[in-house]
Order: sequence, then C-alpha cells, then structure tokens
Amino acid sequence: MFQVASHPTSFPAHGYRDTSRRGSSHNTSTSSNPVQLPRKLSRPPYENVSMKAIFSVSPGLASAGNITPEYIQQGLVLQASQMFAGISSLAPSHLPSSLPKSHLPSFLSIPVRPPTSSVEYPTHALAVSSSKNPDAQALIIPVHALVLASHCARFPEIRAPSSRLQGHNLQLPVIPFSLPSPVAFTVLTTFMYQHRLDKVLKALFPMPSGFLSNLRHRDVQEILHSVSTIHELSAYLCEHDQYSLQRLTAHAMHVRDVWQDMVALGIHDSGLWDTIDLAWEVVLGALNLAAASRG
Repeated sequence: MFQVASHPTSFPAHGYRDTSRRGSSHNTSTSSNPVQLPRKLSRPPYENVSMKAIFSVSPGLASAGNITPEYIQQGLVLQASQMFAGISSLAPSHLPSSLPKSHLPSFLSIPVRPPTSSVEYPTHALAVSSSKNPDAQALIIPVHALVLASHCARFPEIRAPSSRLQGHNLQLPVIPFSLPSPVAFTVLTTFMYQHRLDKVLKALFPMPSGFLSNLRHRDVQEILHSVSTIHELSAYLCEHDQYSLQRLTAHAMHVRDVWQDMVALGIHDSGLWDTIDLAWEVVLGALNLAAASRG
C-alpha cells in the first residue's frame, strides 16, 4: 500500500486556540476536543513531479519527446469534460462509495452506460483510507491516474494495468492509497481535472455568489493584498454561519485537511496554494469576528 505521512502540524488532538492574531489569542472552547489553529499554513519545500510515475500510468508518453508535467496538465484540462463523462457513465448502483480497507478486491467490475458523446473512462479506482484513522473504511474514487501523476510529486509509480472494457463492464484496478483526509482529497481531484480556483473556494465554505465568477490566480493574489476585501469576505461568512464558532471552526478544519493532503501529495500549484492561503485568512477572520461578538 502506498502511504504518505501528513505534514507535521501544530494541531494537537485537544486544546482549541485561535492564533489568527499575532500576539493575541482567543481561548474559546467550541467543543470537548478543540484544535489549535496556526496563524499561517506553511508550504513544504518544492519537489519535482516524477516523470517515472507519469510514464508508469501512460507508457506512451515516454516516446513523446521532451515534455513537461505542466504541458501534460494543460492537455488534460482540455479533456476534462470527456473524463468526467467517463466517470459519470459508471453505474452508481455498482460502484461502492467505500469498502473495508482490509478486504479490498484487485478489480471492480462496473457496468457502464452507453456513451452519448466522446468519453474517457477512468483508469483506476483509488481506495483512499485515512492515515489518521486506521479503522475507517476506504473511500472508492474512480480517477484517471495520469491527472494525479502529473500534479503530485509524491504520487506512486502504479504497476497495476489500466482499466479495460469487457462488454458493457469496465474492469477498474483498485489501488490502496492513504492520506490524512480522504474527504478533502475530493476537493483536490476536482481542481486537478479543471484548474478552477472558484470551485476550490466554493467547496471549502460559503462565499458570495458574484465573488466566485471567473476567479483567476491574479484575482486571488490581489485579494490577498486587500485587507478590506478579506474583511468583507470574513464578515459574509461569519453572518452566513450566524456567528457560530462551532460551524466556523468546522470550515477551518476543512481548509486544514485540504492543506494537509496537498503537502502529503506534493502538490505545488501556486494558484492553488494562494487560494488555500486566502481561504485560511477568510475563515480565521470570521472566527475573530465571531469571538469578538461574544465580548
């Protein structure tokens, strides 16, 4: 089984402390098992994406000349609709959402609906288990392995063959995989397919609808340098969640989980990292506003 360790964090299993303001803290207990929040989410040292991992899932690219992971990513984004169509064609009644990680099959045989347009069927089914909770079941996530291999510096060299269509059934090889947060991983897979920063933010917590339109990397950078805009977004989130410290803390934990998975996978996309930084600033600002409202 491939397993990546979570990045060392300052989150003990107990003792909530909001350290979002340098030099001060709010010791606000939101539950019996609160969590300590750092002021910043640190970025790990840069690692190159492994071309060996890319060639292991797409051997044909080895003879394509001097290509880069970024070039492959750009081509895959153009095929996102066909790849999503391939995933959507899998019969949901035959695709388990989770399985016991101690009893994983080598393959899943999943009926596919007749395609109405060009489709790219998923190549593997990742059985994603939690590195923090060994007893939890593994989430089953059909993916196109080349998408992950071209984005993740710590993606393994998959030796299993790719999926194959037999009649009306797709034979999907099952790959055991371990991450700090299997649920947060779905946020990252969607980004890797589409490179949509607005969808990343929308998946993390509620945002004003107009704010999410055509969000680009340079927009995120501008907002990160605008104290007033971040305050407006924090105020919106705080009001949306009715100043609930419990709900706002849950949003913070979701952002943290995505960050831990990014570190564990070795994802170094600068636009995605800046978006996670923005999300962190907004949610910590909302927590400060909620705490201040309580006097």
